Amino acid sequence: MVFSGIFAPIVTPFGADGEINYPVLGKLVDFLIENGIAGLVPGGTTGEVYAFSDAERLEVFRFVKAHVKGRVPLMAGTNSGATRDVIRYSQAAEKLGYDSLMVAVPPYSRPNQRELLAHYLDVARSVALPIVLYNFPWRAGTEVGYEVMDGLLDQKNVMGIKEASGDMARVYEFRMRYGSRYQMICGSDDQALDYFLWGSTCWIGGGASCAPRQHAAVLQAALANDFVAARSAMDKLMPLMRCLEGGSYAQKVKRGCELLGIPVGSPRQPLLPLTDTERVEFDKIFLACK
Repeated sequence: MVFSGIFAPIVTPFGADGEINYPVLGKLVDFLIENGIAGLVPGGTTGEVYAFSDAERLEVFRFVKAHVKGRVPLMAGTNSGATRDVIRYSQAAEKLGYDSLMVAVPPYSRPNQRELLAHYLDVARSVALPIVLYNFPWRAGTEVGYEVMDGLLDQKNVMGIKEASGDMARVYEFRMRYGSRYQMICGSDDQALDYFLWGSTCWIGGGASCAPRQHAAVLQAALANDFVAARSAMDKLMPLMRCLEGGSYAQKVKRGCELLGIPVGSPRQPLLPLTDTERVEFDKIFLACK
């Protein structure tokens, strides 16, 4: 499987009662598909999956699969704090008919490289689905190092990595060490153009939930080898990317959806809505990139 296009880790709409608003989730899914999204990723950090109950997580997987009706590929975010739970979520997604999985480093436990390799091997051997690893050491506290990637070379369903370390040297090193064995997928939003210049064909970007056409414009131009047009599109999008990367990521993406007329509601605690000052600043940046 070759990952190509913009994949959106979708935000989760909540109603005034704090429960998942499935009608609005369906509206968001339709909006994204109609505006250039190549794939959807329920169960990601931008979707506040860490604040889900077990039942909610599985129900979101079921709802998105049923609502999409095969219009775009689906990648399930199945990360959790325990290997057995990652396996359970991954097998549930496979049974539902998902196309691939995204598996980050387990949060909080900070496994060493030997432990992380064992974790990924156990998960990968439990399913047949293609797997994209997710390297975001700032959030997870542990990097998906070369020791792990070397140890997964023979595990053929581990197909790529979403790289969100912000370290472009890893993009170059992956290219030299592994050639085409692993697909390098952009996860560093404000460095996206650099990834595409070095051959990446896929961007899993949380901001795509509120700016799908703008994300797609950058990648489509790059895939057509028109890097002048790609840079122009990225210039327009960059203020938003820098704003999102500056903090309160999920809150800002949700605010962007609200400005598009999709009432996704507030985040779940421990996150809080943007302050009035933050909202005014974000609105100005967001509306300028539309």
